[in-house]
Amino acid sequence: MENTGTFLTTLDFVVFFGSLLGVMALGLWAGRNESTSQDYFLAGRNVRWWGVAGSIFGSNISANHMVGMMGVGFTLGFAESHFEITAIAGLLLLCYCFLPVYRKLNIYTLSDYLSRRYDDKSRVAYSVIMVLIITMVMMLPAFYIGSRSVNFLLVDQAHINEVLKASAGGEAQTIQIDKAYYILGVLIMALVTGVYTIVGGLKAVIVTDVLQSILMLAGALIVAWFTFNSVEIGGWDGMRALDAKGKDLMHLYLPSDHPDRPWTGMLSGLMVLHFYYWGANQFIVQRALAAKSDKEARVGIITAGFVKLLIPFISIGTGIAAYYVFAERMPGVAVDGDTAFPLLLREVVAPAGIAGLVGLVAAGLIGAILSSVDSMLNSAATLITFDFYKRFVNPEATDKQLIRMGRMLIGVMVVGCALLTIAVFDPNTKQLFFTYVASHQSKLVGGVVVAFAVGMLWKGATAAGGFASIITGVVVSYAVVPLYGVTLGKTEFFSGMFGANLNFFHGVFVAAICATLANVIVSKMTQADEQKSSLTFVGLGIFTKASLRALITKVTLSLLVYALLGFLMWREIASPLVAALVASAWTWSMFIDTALKTLLSAAAKGRAHSLIRDDKFWSGLLAEIGRASCRERV
Repeated sequence: MENTGTFLTTLDFVVFFGSLLGVMALGLWAGRNESTSQDYFLAGRNVRWWGVAGSIFGSNISANHMVGMMGVGFTLGFAESHFEITAIAGLLLLCYCFLPVYRKLNIYTLSDYLSRRYDDKSRVAYSVIMVLIITMVMMLPAFYIGSRSVNFLLVDQAHINEVLKASAGGEAQTIQIDKAYYILGVLIMALVTGVYTIVGGLKAVIVTDVLQSILMLAGALIVAWFTFNSVEIGGWDGMRALDAKGKDLMHLYLPSDHPDRPWTGMLSGLMVLHFYYWGANQFIVQRALAAKSDKEARVGIITAGFVKLLIPFISIGTGIAAYYVFAERMPGVAVDGDTAFPLLLREVVAPAGIAGLVGLVAAGLIGAILSSVDSMLNSAATLITFDFYKRFVNPEATDKQLIRMGRMLIGVMVVGCALLTIAVFDPNTKQLFFTYVASHQSKLVGGVVVAFAVGMLWKGATAAGGFASIITGVVVSYAVVPLYGVTLGKTEFFSGMFGANLNFFHGVFVAAICATLANVIVSKMTQADEQKSSLTFVGLGIFTKASLRALITKVTLSLLVYALLGFLMWREIASPLVAALVASAWTWSMFIDTALKTLLSAAAKGRAHSLIRDDKFWSGLLAEIGRASCRERV
């Protein structure tokens, strides 16, 4: 007799919905006493390091990673790990360069820095871009993938049996999701997130993010453990052995003309995206702005970085393993990448027969969604409240009025985004979610990160130059890919090097270069404001001229070392393992050097200082592990 109906137990539903209600209750409790705008939008600037770490990790590790990255691993392979490994550079840039500037200026929004450094045109341009990214590019897809994934678990087993039978007969079919349940899922997520975010502000967001980070890690680890220990895989080494004879998904570096993840794009345009995401992104940086102290912020960021290094293995690696599991269990069935996660729950986790386990994993997935959506809502509301309402509509607004406006905006956005998700996204699409988000976001941010970086580095940057870099970045990002296709892409040299069509990672790198040139050229043609020009690393006292030169020298030397090691690997003079070990040792030495100088200086002054308690020691270790991970896996 065929198995029909749902495989979920009563306990699964209890665990799942109990987690949702628990998160909402916790958020309402945490934010019960928000009385000032600083309380509501920045959690009173009193968040400890663990809150910063949990909220940054939870805001970042959304469905992008639990479902999206697993889907890309399933389809494209381990090259997706570059997103996590190279992100460490962005995290450390935030720690020691961008964040000290923001916290010294005591700002609420990153656009406030652009306003002070340049003018209101740059401020408004940044806010518009960020709100578009948060709502259209990130929040809508998050609602979509969350509801789609959970509702896959509700698909009747009879339908899956029909698909399997048809596929076995040579008629390829896909598993279909009920649109009515999909709509209901979107509305439930919007309701839960909206309620505690509206009431509790950033404090509610941070407290719930910590809990949801624990849930999503537990869920991801459970899925990974059962997948790698399935009879088809037999552990990590078993998967590598299967891959060596199969699809060959375990390469970290793909050719420069690869249409999706070229290694040249991973080490150029992706770094631009990292510098934006970690250094100039309101909904990530706002968590660090809320920290109790600079050190609490740094320790929180570094801790989040260590946890992020698990993702290549528990998400991307699990996606690769899933490919071989389904190839064996469902031959002929067209499984798309974004279906891999929920299908693993049905086919691998559920058969273990542990009541409530699937509900716990599903709760982890929804926790991943909610921990990102609540951060997006709070950050977008902060931008609109301070950059438009307080700046242009009601400059004398009281704390009560600012909080009221923030709450109203969150309510409007969560309802609007939920309805747009239902209208725009088809739950049965085969488009890879993570690739969609990354490609669309990349077109808007190349000039933004340049405006911040050049403004902090160079006192000669003017208001006109800053605005020119933001606009140039957007225009070039949208123009360069199609322009390349009808010009350079038709030549033998460039098509052989980068493909006939330019990958969006290459596109954002070109956009960043053009934005930098635009900033410099326009700034040279216009008059700098002396007061605004002082808001640089040196002008604010973040670095002395000597220490900034030393930092630039270190970075330049490191890039040359990495380039040399890359060349030696390419020429097969050095193995990937040897190159990775040398690179990691070099990287740690660059950080430990500074930590040792601090130790010796304290000793000379008779003050106690522990190297183990120095955040640069741990930053160096984080960077070292990240570099060690950048060896090709074959």
